[in-house]
Amino acid sequence: MQRQSVLRLVRQAGALSAAELPPAYLAPSLHFPLNRSTVQTSNFSSTAPVADRNKVRGVSAIHRTGPRYTLGASKYPLPKPVSPEDMKKRKATPKHGLWAFFPKDRTALSTPEYDSAHGRSWSIQELREKSWEDLHSLWWVCLKERNRIATSNLERSRLKAGYGEWEAQKRTSTIRVTQKAIKHVLRERWYAWEDAQKLYKQGYRPQNDDVEEA
Repeated sequence: MQRQSVLRLVRQAGALSAAELPPAYLAPSLHFPLNRSTVQTSNFSSTAPVADRNKVRGVSAIHRTGPRYTLGASKYPLPKPVSPEDMKKRKATPKHGLWAFFPKDRTALSTPEYDSAHGRSWSIQELREKSWEDLHSLWWVCLKERNRIATSNLERSRLKAGYGEWEAQKRTSTIRVTQKAIKHVLRERWYAWEDAQKLYKQGYRPQNDDVEEA
């Protein structure tokens, strides 16, 4: 069929050059009879249409054509909005936990002087003398302080203040050094606990050393 279509186009074109002809892979789509009056056409479906007995056919909420009967959304009535004047006043909570995301003066943006006023980070030697409860409390204090700095940085970028980034970054790096030291101490204690477990499974008992020395 491809060759016949291309040949027919060449004959009909006459003076057209080969460069102006369509490619060969388009020949099937260009195949058509010479006499179009003899072409027989028919509908898409050769069967008789079936009567539509659906009563809600064509109901559309977009075009506001339905529904034709009331539908119950819920057996309970929908709540009505309350104006702010009619709402009950809530008592202020000065000791709310969300205030930990802000400085002590409860301002949204901390000043460079506030972020610069901090000490050094905790060393590993100092943290080795702390208990588990102390390390846990110190970790959450560092985490709350980092959240407070992140809140100030977000507000600083929103206002495009242009100051305080360096002081906040230095304070964050000091806090991260303390957190890394806490992780180091906890890792040491974990390894010591694993070694103690292995010695116990091998039969070592620390009370036997005191008996042998006696």
